[in-house]
Formats: sequence, C-alpha cells, structure tokens
Amino acid sequence: MGCCQSYCLRETHPEKEQQNQLHQQNPTFNSHNHHHHQASAFDAEAVGAGGVPPFSEFSLSDLKAATNNFSSDFIVSESGEKAPNLVYKGRLQNRCWIAVKKFSKMAWPDPKQFAEEAWGVGKLRHRHLANLIGYCSDGDERLLVAEYMPNDTLAKHLFHWENQTIEWAMRLRVAFYIAEALDYCSTEGRPLYHDLNAYRVLFDEDGNPRLSCFGLMKNSRDGKSYSTNLAYTPPEYLRNGRVTPESVIFSFGTVLLDLLSGKHIPPTHVPSYVMLGIPKHEEAPPTPQHPLSPMGEACTRMDLTAIHQILVMTHYRDDEGTNELSFQEWTQQMRDMLEARKRGDFAFRDKDFKTAIDCYSQFIDVGTMVSPTVYARRSLCHLLCDQPDAALRDAMQAQCVYPEWPTAFYMQAVALAKLDMHKDAADMLNEAAGLEEKRQRGGRGS
Repeated sequence: MGCCQSYCLRETHPEKEQQNQLHQQNPTFNSHNHHHHQASAFDAEAVGAGGVPPFSEFSLSDLKAATNNFSSDFIVSESGEKAPNLVYKGRLQNRCWIAVKKFSKMAWPDPKQFAEEAWGVGKLRHRHLANLIGYCSDGDERLLVAEYMPNDTLAKHLFHWENQTIEWAMRLRVAFYIAEALDYCSTEGRPLYHDLNAYRVLFDEDGNPRLSCFGLMKNSRDGKSYSTNLAYTPPEYLRNGRVTPESVIFSFGTVLLDLLSGKHIPPTHVPSYVMLGIPKHEEAPPTPQHPLSPMGEACTRMDLTAIHQILVMTHYRDDEGTNELSFQEWTQQMRDMLEARKRGDFAFRDKDFKTAIDCYSQFIDVGTMVSPTVYARRSLCHLLCDQPDAALRDAMQAQCVYPEWPTAFYMQAVALAKLDMHKDAADMLNEAAGLEEKRQRGGRGS
C-alpha cells in the first residue's frame, strides 16, 4: 500500500487546518457531526510533517471511479473465501493513491455498526501506521479506504526476493516501528490487532515500514477474526476464533521469527529439526494403536472421495443434543439460516464444493445454531479445494462443539497430513480410533 505525497494532501485538503483549530477550541468536538470530509483529532507530532487526510465518508461512485469499477487489474491482495482480505489500489480525482478493502456482504449487515467501527479506527493517526482515511457504506457494500503503500509487504521482501535480502538494520527497524505502532494503538484503546503477520507490514514511498490499519478493524459484527494463515495464529484462536491482547503478542513473536530467520517457519507448526536446518530421513507414519473404522481407514489413505461418501451417508445424526433452541429463536433469521444449510447440503452431495463452502459459511456466520457436521463438511470442502489451513480450522471448531467426536479428529488428521505434519496426523488418527473404541463400549458416538 502507499500514501499520497504530502504536497498533494496539503493542496486537496485545505479544510484540515480549520478542523484542527475547531478541535483545539472545543475538545468535545465530535467528528460524527460532519458527514463529509470530517477530520478526526490526531497528534500532529505523531503524524509527522507530511500530514494525513481527515477521515471521511466516501461515495461508492468515487471508489468505483478510483478503482476502474473494482477491476481485477487493481487487486493488490486477496485471500481465501473465508478471510475477507480483498484489497484494491485506486487513484482519486486529486491524483492521490488509496487502498480500498472490500468486506463480504454477510460480515456487516448493519451499516451503522460498520460505520461506528470504522470511525473508531479512523481516529488513530501515527507515522508507523498505514492510516485509515475513510469508509463507504452503500447498500450491501462495506469498504474501507486507507493510505496506499507502494513498496510491497514484508513477506514479499523476506520470502520472495531471489537475489535481494533485507539488511539487519532494516529488520530491526521493522521490528521497532511495528512495536511502536502496536503500543500506540493499545494506548489509544485499540489493543486488538487481527491477523498480524508479515503480509500486514507494508513499506511506504520512502521505504519506511508501516503497519496496515486494516488489522485494527474487526472482520465482522461479532468480533470474530478470520485468519489468512494459520502459521501466525495462537492456540486460543483455533479454539474460539477470537483475538486477545495476548494473542497479538504471540503473532508479533512470529513476525519477529520471520525477521530473524528470513524464512517462513512458524514456531508452533514446524519441527525443531526443520528450524535448525538439520537433515532428517522421512519415517513411515506410526501404525495406529486402535482398530480403524471405515472413516479411519479412508482418512489413513487420504481418500477424500470415500470421506465424502461417509459424510453424506451419516447426514446430521451426530448433531443431536448440540443445540437447545427456545421457541423465540425460531425466527425468519432461523429459517433463512436453515435454508442456507440445506443449499449447502445439496451442493455438498452434488460435489459443488465451492458453493457448499459459501452456503455453510452463511449458516455458521449467523451463529444462532452450531453444527459439528457442518464444520466437518466444510472442512472436507476446503480440503477438496486445496485449502488445508481452513480445513484444519474447521475440524478444530467441530471438536470445540463436540469434544469427543471422532470425525472431528479424523478430519484434523487429514488436514495435518496435507500440511506435511505427519506425526501430528498420526496422533489424531489414534485419538479418533480410541474415541470410536470407547463408543463401542457404550460411550457416545462418532
């Protein structure tokens, strides 16, 4: 992403000084009172001499014009279906470049709630942030507008340059600047940063590292954070999908490891011999300690077609008892949610796995009803779409809903094997087989 040149900002936003004076004269001045070109208060010393445009509401037509109607040629960042990380570059009529992030329609159904969250982030101003300068809420569209950073991401400079590397002085500068940015945000009452990783660190036109403001914005109305890469996510995120101040520290530690090593080797997902660069001969996966069911055999063989057939046949038998709903909860929203699940089931049966992911995501995002079967089915869909990180996350969510469900462990085993974590995969297979054996002796089942 890259910010506009300072002279451009001064020429195109002459109202900034006037609004700064307004704030100094009246500290209770509320920027919400001015619907367009509203400037939130900021520390001029923290921003630096260049200045930043005041936080504003943009029209959809302005952003369409800036991004050539959201042309695919203008996309600078995108991720999987679940992680709302579609970012465009754009150029305003004043010739200044911007970055525009699009949220999914389901993420923020309430425009007022989206605007309030954007205003909260838009109040922040710091020289080490790629600052948020506006938002757009028009119909189903929910968009954020930030300074554009033109010199790529930390991930690209660390991992994707063949003949060029980052000097140690710059690596230290990145660590220090990002720590300062996070400390500033925490001091200003925004301690949570979602999905912190090397792709969130950007370089401006002067080559200075900045932390993307997009990570300060919740990814949805319910506060859940959707990770674009499990390598950077702390263990508690995998259990509940939520970010805490402690999990931000964990994720910052993984960025430090990237900086120190120059390699993408997340600490919780890679064996020590890999991190040390010690060669090791591949060993055959351990033999399961318990007899395997057809599901276990299919997972051992990594036979996704057989797993699909088994999940279709079992339908929702294993969901009994996981939901206790009152009469009041059977609203139109509930009917819509169940209709989304039904569409997902049809798509799953017909092997239209991308459609199934979309429909099951609609069901899950409402959050009124939980279903381990839906998580297991969507996990398999992710595997069949070559998205093992997302598959592992869904399988772990299924385990959270139903802690002794063998299918949840089996699906984790397949996802872990796809991620080349074969020892962990074998452990999961044994865990699942043990639960099945316990069930056959009278425990609740698979």
